This record gives sequence, C-alpha cells and structure tokens, in this order.
Amino acid sequence: MSNDKLQLFENKAIRTAWDEEKEEWYFSIVDVVAVLTDSPNPNNYWKVLKKRLKDEGNQLVTSCNQLKLKSHKDGKRYLTDVATTEQLLRIIQSIPSPKAEPFKLWLAEVGQ
Repeated sequence: MSNDKLQLFENKAIRTAWDEEKEEWYFSIVDVVAVLTDSPNPNNYWKVLKKRLKDEGNQLVTSCNQLKLKSHKDGKRYLTDVATTEQLLRIIQSIPSPKAEPFKLWLAEVGQ
C-alpha cells in the first residue's frame, strides 16, 4: 500500500492512500472528522466517537485499518485510523454535520 495522496474538500486536506491490490481508497478518519465537525481537536472527537460506537456494539470500528500516513504538522509518518469509502459513509452517519451531504457527494467522486 502506498500512493499516499492529499485530496481536498472545501480547501481542507484529507490524507488518502490507494490500495492497488484491493483497488480502493483509504481515507484518514481524523481528517474527515476535522472537515465535518470543525472541531479544534478532531483526534479527541474521533476517540470519543470510536468508544461510543464500540460500546454500542458497532463492528464497523473494529474493522477499520491503520496505515502510516504523513502528518500535516511535521511531515513524519504515523499510524492513522483509515476507512474505505463504504466504512466512511457509515461513520459519517454518526457525525451530526451540515457538511455531511456535500461530503458524501465529494466522496462518491473521489472514492472510486
């Protein structure tokens, strides 16, 4: 897995990686949370949401992968929670945001 790429949604960067074997994109969940919530701490927002989903018995969270993606802050690679387009659509349903619908349309375009 390589082919890291930044995708832009409303001028905000979302880290992605292409899996040639599976022929699908993986998206940084924290980056998507940041775009949808405008949270000052998207890492914490995702941590709380992930725990809530796990507590509800949602299997989606356990099926998410981690990939080493380049950090926006220091350019180093860190393990980052990522999701496929299908997984991301399910996660978005748990995030109340007026940007959710425009993001889903954007995801349909870039997630192919």
